[in-house]
Amino acid sequence: MALVGLEELRAARRRIEGVAVRTPLVPAPWAADGGRRLWLKPENLQPTGAFKTRGAYNRLAALSEDERARGVVAQSSGNHAQAVAYAAQLLGIKAVIVMPDTSPAVKVEATRSFGAEVLVVSPEQRDVVPGELAEQHGYVWVPPYDDPFIIAGQGTVGLEIADDAPAELDTVLVPVSGGGLIGGTAAALKLTRPEVRVIGVEPELAADARASLRAGERITWPVADTYRTIADGLRTPSVGVLPYEHITAYVDDIVTVTEDEIRATVALLARRGRIVAEPSGAVAPAAYFHRAAETGGRAVAAVVSGGNIEPSLLAELLAG
Repeated sequence: MALVGLEELRAARRRIEGVAVRTPLVPAPWAADGGRRLWLKPENLQPTGAFKTRGAYNRLAALSEDERARGVVAQSSGNHAQAVAYAAQLLGIKAVIVMPDTSPAVKVEATRSFGAEVLVVSPEQRDVVPGELAEQHGYVWVPPYDDPFIIAGQGTVGLEIADDAPAELDTVLVPVSGGGLIGGTAAALKLTRPEVRVIGVEPELAADARASLRAGERITWPVADTYRTIADGLRTPSVGVLPYEHITAYVDDIVTVTEDEIRATVALLARRGRIVAEPSGAVAPAAYFHRAAETGGRAVAAVVSGGNIEPSLLAELLAG
């Protein structure tokens, strides 16, 4: 499969301009540790609260008039759902979103607020029903990660980091689920700042991507296993086919963090960084704080991928 290149990445950046926020790279001097420094990329500041706005809008904006008239269908635990609904609303496209019944209520409600029709199914049916609906109704299926336009859109995160980071930046930490964000971000960085190491981070309870990188082939974990993690946005049982090609080409390593480390980092980001991160959004910074020996790096950037957290859960983690 063809990997996305700088042409596709830069086209995506032009396409999403004015819709997705160009988030800053924020220094975190409070996190300095023995000379190591940290910058945070707060994608929780996107209009839908997560980086998914980038890929979803890039995909929908590239549809033909005929495809737009047919409407779109997508599946997601929440952040891609909101992003597709938001992009569809902006572009006047009908959107049907399939969400598992384990999705946080805040994400389901937000998706509906953008005018999408939401169908709630079991986790096992999440990735099956969209294909059935596309076949029955002619909808264009907008997958959450296994699509070159999605990967290129998410990869604009990497272009921005490359533009904004100090010359001494040596490591970038990126969360991994289906692989669209890390695939696109790694491509953008390796094609512009090849000296920078790109390291993926995922929960140890949903570590299929690390297993895949180690094995040299895509590994699928049972849904029952990946749904154990509090990081609901990272419960995908396997990385996508096209993202996997990007991961093997551009990603230096993948590390994991524990549930306790994810929880503690959500609270730390809120208290010290004034950043509201959902558990999925906290895994990359968690690796900076808890996996220094594995990740290395003296000047590190970590992507905070989203901030769509249930208020009650945030309160619980802050009180802990």
